Amino acid sequence: MASTHVNPTRMELTRLKRKLVTAKRGHKLLKDKRDELMRRFLDLVRENKTLREEVERGIAAANQNFVLARAAMSDETVNTAFLAPKQEVTLEASHKNVMSVEIPVFDIKTRTADENDIYSYGFAFTSGDLDDAVKSLADILPQMLRLAEVEKACQLMASEIEKTRRRVNALEHVMIPQLQENIKYITMKLDENERSTQIRLMKVKDMILEQAHHYSEKQ
Repeated sequence: MASTHVNPTRMELTRLKRKLVTAKRGHKLLKDKRDELMRRFLDLVRENKTLREEVERGIAAANQNFVLARAAMSDETVNTAFLAPKQEVTLEASHKNVMSVEIPVFDIKTRTADENDIYSYGFAFTSGDLDDAVKSLADILPQMLRLAEVEKACQLMASEIEKTRRRVNALEHVMIPQLQENIKYITMKLDENERSTQIRLMKVKDMILEQAHHYSEKQ
């Protein structure tokens, strides 16, 4: 039903028609954005599944090696091995814009480029299983950071998809139908006014002709 506050004038009709064109264009753009967000979201979900499986396998392998190392070494030896780490890792966080969504990007930098600096201990009094555990954790660190990026990106994209979906539904089911109803209402009112005006003009014309006819008869 058309709004009762609509002013049935040609100026208002023109304004509503322009607004309807803009609403339809915005509706199409938002639908395209929603579809593209969904496509990228599904790609991230698949990547997230693969990364999580890899990280879980790596952590499980590292834990297994740590258990073997602790079985072959005393607690004091294990604790002493990690007292003075040689390598230092710095995490840098930035963002990239994907379909108006700020996606986090993580980057790690090590203090030294030597891969052997991940071992903070000498190899004389430690088990090889401890070396394997440290190497397993170092190897899966990039995947863990990427997993953190992807999971956060999935959360942000899911929120943006929901907001975009609500906007699309509001335009599709509320705003556009209301504008169409108002345009129809104004068009009908203007047509009705035009017919009324035409009828009044015809009656006036008939009255003028009738008066002119009576005047000519008197003459």
